[in-house]
Amino acid sequence: MNHWDAFLEPYKQAVDELKIKLKAMRTQFQLQHSHSPIEFVTGRVKPIASILDKASEKMVPLESLATEMQDIAGMRMMCQFVDDIERVVELLRQRKDFIVVEEKDYISHKKQSGYRSYHVVIEYPIQTIDGEKRILAEIQIRTLAMNFWATIEHSLNYKYQGQFPKDIQDRLQRAAEAAFRLDGEMSEIREEIQEAQAFFQEKKEDQVKEKRKVQSERRRGYDDRLDEGGKHS
Repeated sequence: MNHWDAFLEPYKQAVDELKIKLKAMRTQFQLQHSHSPIEFVTGRVKPIASILDKASEKMVPLESLATEMQDIAGMRMMCQFVDDIERVVELLRQRKDFIVVEEKDYISHKKQSGYRSYHVVIEYPIQTIDGEKRILAEIQIRTLAMNFWATIEHSLNYKYQGQFPKDIQDRLQRAAEAAFRLDGEMSEIREEIQEAQAFFQEKKEDQVKEKRKVQSERRRGYDDRLDEGGKHS
């Protein structure tokens, strides 16, 4: 177990650091009051059992995990619209704190199962007490609809060990196409959606300002009453 702890620690550090950095990209768009192509970011280190299963399936020797298994550290970046994915990928290509070593476009070229997502494999430098260590990590960029489908498919895959009954397989493929059509419909009314979201955000900010104003006035009134009490005493 100590071996696994030592092996996985740099990947855990990478996930923690990348979550902060990738979430910061979304915050920067918000501060500019512009549409953020990033809806939210998640990350995880692949469990040991999953690493062993995949190593066995792909015939990867355990001593080659660091160089041949690209998704031990995995990040997901969710987008509202399909067009946002291209924007996010371009932002990742421009970064100087890691190197993009491979891209896999499963949106233009979906998997046979119906799976769609855009994968970016990066080489990320980790600073350790023994010096710099470069590890591979995978960033998956997908829409919320794609993520919903992929999450369900992943759960069913565990149940059936990849051997889906024909009716389940057919339904999953139809659901994947339905999710992709949904993304297309949302893209068609993108401007209206963004205008509505901007209006909602503005109203929300106005409510927060009004609430702070009321609280400030209440505090001022409380302080005035304290001052009056002090004068009378």
